[in-house]
Amino acid sequence: MRLRSRRTIVVATALCTAVGVWTVAGWGGPRTVLVMSDLAFVVLGMFSTGCAVLAVRATRGRQRAAWLALTVGLLGWTVGEVLWSYYELLLDRSPFPSIADAAYLVFPVGAGLALLLFPVGHTGQSRTRFLLDGLIVAGSLFVVSWVTVLRRVYEAGGESLFSLSLSLAYPVSDLVVLTVAVLVLGRTRAGQRLPLVLVAVGVAFMAISDSGFAYQIAEDTYYTGIFDLGWLAGLLITGIAALVGRDAAVEDADVPQIPSRASALLPYVPLLMAAVLGTVDFLPHLTTGPVVPVALSLVLAVLLRQFVVVTENRRLLSIVAEQALRDPLTGLANYALFNDRLTHAMQLRQRDDRAVALLSLDLNDFKLVNDSLGHPAGDALLMRVAERLVGCVRTGDTVARLGGDEFAVLLEGRVDHSHRVAHRVVEAFDEPFVIDGQQLLMRPSVGLAVASFESQNDEPDLTADILFKQADLAMYTAKRSRTGGVHVFSSEMALVYPEDAGWNAGPGGTRGGGADAVRLLGELRHAIDHYGLTLVYQPKIDLQTGEVVGAEALLRWPHPQRGMLSPDEFLPLVRTHGLMAPITRLVLNMALDDVARWYRAGLGVPVAINLFAPAVADVKLPARIAEALEHRRLPPDALTVEITEDLLLDNIGRTRSVLNDLRERGIRVAIDDFGSGYSALSYLRELPIDEVKLDRRLIAPVTSDPRAAAVVRAVVNLTHVLGMVTVAEGVEDAETADLLREYGCGVAQGFHFSAPVDSATMLDLLARGVSPAAAAATSG
Repeated sequence: MRLRSRRTIVVATALCTAVGVWTVAGWGGPRTVLVMSDLAFVVLGMFSTGCAVLAVRATRGRQRAAWLALTVGLLGWTVGEVLWSYYELLLDRSPFPSIADAAYLVFPVGAGLALLLFPVGHTGQSRTRFLLDGLIVAGSLFVVSWVTVLRRVYEAGGESLFSLSLSLAYPVSDLVVLTVAVLVLGRTRAGQRLPLVLVAVGVAFMAISDSGFAYQIAEDTYYTGIFDLGWLAGLLITGIAALVGRDAAVEDADVPQIPSRASALLPYVPLLMAAVLGTVDFLPHLTTGPVVPVALSLVLAVLLRQFVVVTENRRLLSIVAEQALRDPLTGLANYALFNDRLTHAMQLRQRDDRAVALLSLDLNDFKLVNDSLGHPAGDALLMRVAERLVGCVRTGDTVARLGGDEFAVLLEGRVDHSHRVAHRVVEAFDEPFVIDGQQLLMRPSVGLAVASFESQNDEPDLTADILFKQADLAMYTAKRSRTGGVHVFSSEMALVYPEDAGWNAGPGGTRGGGADAVRLLGELRHAIDHYGLTLVYQPKIDLQTGEVVGAEALLRWPHPQRGMLSPDEFLPLVRTHGLMAPITRLVLNMALDDVARWYRAGLGVPVAINLFAPAVADVKLPARIAEALEHRRLPPDALTVEITEDLLLDNIGRTRSVLNDLRERGIRVAIDDFGSGYSALSYLRELPIDEVKLDRRLIAPVTSDPRAAAVVRAVVNLTHVLGMVTVAEGVEDAETADLLREYGCGVAQGFHFSAPVDSATMLDLLARGVSPAAAAATSG
């Protein structure tokens, strides 16, 4: 609150306190007290009206409308007080009814509208409950007012029906305003509570004084005294509420909120007051006038409200229970619900011989969407994916989001149905997703595991957890192969990818690799830190001369229990757990150390190392490589860096800059596994390349497939035009080597020439100059 507002409130409170003390003490006699109180009411009314005007100017929307309604009400009361002061001070009479009464009654109308207009948000309660709360509050306050004021006003009658109606108008209108105040306070959110509470308290003080005024009029005993304090307090607090509302003005926020305790308790506070007053001192009067029908209506309203509350609570509990089993973003089943339904399905399988299939799905390159377009775009994509998945299954099938970009589908029934659904899921991604006006063509990795006594996967003790892990293993296989389609689980997958075979790791295994995978990750970290990995080298042979013109460094892990592990068996852990940078440094240092020994022996040939795509986008990479070469006194052309063509380079501009920097330093650049991915030709156009290494899957069929041979010949011719060296990988026989030589391919490597060998064997091979197979091939 502003300092000026605080000072104003302090001064106004002090003056009102002084007037109140003067009025109660009766200093200076009745006439002085009358003059003092009337003038104080006029000034205080103008003060409260002015504060409300300030609140109108400082707010907008429904808040402005609320303060405007209160301004009108306060202005009407102030006009009424001016007229009443004129009657009392100048005409020396207190007429009732008078025009002043009409002006006074503008206040409850304005205050009631203001309370209704204040924005309070949604509490989740039904309109029926709100209406019943209103009936309970209104009925309870009516009973309280009847036994204290209204009965006497009603029994006193009046000089005319009009005067009786006007006498009743004060307490009845205040009764309505207090009912509105009680209901609104129970629904008010914290940000708006203080000014609204102050308004309600101010209205309550005014109502008490109005009721006292009506009572005194009925008893013909009106005099300036204790009830004037209620009007003083009411006007002061209402003005303070306006100042607080002006300084704490907030936006109209129509947002849902949790129902407060006050919303549950407030309707019963006036009900308790009515019960206490009705049973202590006023029991004989409860059968007079309209009290009996009001009391019966109260009982009925309370019973109905309890029924509505119980119904709403049951509905809310049902919603909460449902939300606890649903993914909040997509509305799909979450892991808990999916696992429960899978367990139930596996139990039915044992009893009814029903097939159960589980589809595991992961989005390829989803991280790039979050990194480039932002997480809101990623969330929008996940929701679109969920919609397409639901459109691929039957009503009884279960689609779940397990976390991140991982989804699962539970299918029960015939095995062929599960295969059809799996293929429909893959086809659902053929159309691009439109996110933020951009078309994104996403590809999923899909794995399928089927539990059926008619299938190969017919283990009688197959559990839901094992089936879950089998589907995951099939999905990981699909992700590694990057060939698309659906990969169905087979027992051979556990042999090819043992680090993901947590499904047969025994007790303690968990989904996603289990304790075995966690243990393997720890061993891998230790191997990286303590040089527990090793390199082998596959020679690169000049097809025309048979000379060894280079070597490719291949990473291996001599595991003490599992034996020699190839990169395919542990690189997924490297990618998943952020070990790419230390692996890259390790391979670079180990390879250059070996090359340095070769050079010192006078047998120097360049070595090629593979780099992960993210490492190639590191602008500091060229400087680090140059420093490593200089430290070992090696020339720049002693190293060739290979980037894998089937890995997506997410920042082609930065990658081009890094590769240009490497080439300017004299370090050669090659594309590895050319032809295995989607961006081959664009890489040739976009990136500075010295060598193109044809993938073994492109080379293998050249002797038996004319179309494959034509593709290889075309690529070789293209690289010649671009001034690049062509290296053929995976050459397994002399016939393939001869055909590649005929096509003009410059360099080849593969088991036909030599299997990968350790550093010492590679040094011996260099000393001989050519491999035996190469010598035989060139001489023949």
